[in-house]
Amino acid sequence: MSAGNTQQGPAARQSAMAEQVLADGSATAAELAERFGVSLMTIHRDLDELERQGIVRKFRGGVTAQPSGVFESNVQYRLKTMRAEKAAVADHALRLVEPGMAIMLDDSTSTLEIARRLRLGEITPLTVVTNFLEALNLLSDQRGIHLMALGGDYDPLHSSFLGVSCVEAVQSLRVDVCFASTSAVHGGYAYHQEQHIVSVKRAMLDSAARNVLLIDHTKLSRTALHRVAPLSRFDLVLVDDGAPADALRDLDEHKVRYEVCATNATRGGDDPAGAT
Repeated sequence: MSAGNTQQGPAARQSAMAEQVLADGSATAAELAERFGVSLMTIHRDLDELERQGIVRKFRGGVTAQPSGVFESNVQYRLKTMRAEKAAVADHALRLVEPGMAIMLDDSTSTLEIARRLRLGEITPLTVVTNFLEALNLLSDQRGIHLMALGGDYDPLHSSFLGVSCVEAVQSLRVDVCFASTSAVHGGYAYHQEQHIVSVKRAMLDSAARNVLLIDHTKLSRTALHRVAPLSRFDLVLVDDGAPADALRDLDEHKVRYEVCATNATRGGDDPAGAT
């Protein structure tokens, strides 16, 4: 630990601490105290503040950026996880997009992979509707794409626009396909941790002629606090080929139409935990 780091103010130290935890996924309080050259008491005060901001969640002896049944990971963490799996599912989803369509993308990093592919400009003209700032920035200068931003209250932890005004904006539209993701899938239902996210996702599903759910295999056989919708609301579920057989049997038992997307061409040492 350098002397310079010990002179950091609380805000700078907390920012550096958040960056480390988001990169590593988790850390113990003792590790952070040694890394930043401060007392455990100071570290716990810093972690309390980061938890208050919703960036991380504390557990006994440490802190994590990984999701739980009531905690949705910060978008900066989600951008780094399960990249090959999300890419494979997005490649598959792109086959459902045709020139002239209007499509809606939710604020998930899974659907962001669709936006990355649309940026290549091979499917135009196209109307893209989204509340995800990451996708808006990605497509803002793309010729041939009519980009529609869904307004609302900006949530920096999700890098998206949410709230009542966003729901009302969604309800005023009708698109051909909505591509969405969620945090957990089990027993014939899709789940998410946060109620204000759920309300926007439900409005999106209501606004589309077809709905497609994109998930990586780590979301199967998991639940979260809020039910988003029954899987019957989706015309198709796309999941990568890391899905275990028992989880796929659960989809079969609930008569869910799904397709498994091969990651052989794109797999390469990604993080072990998935997020939306």
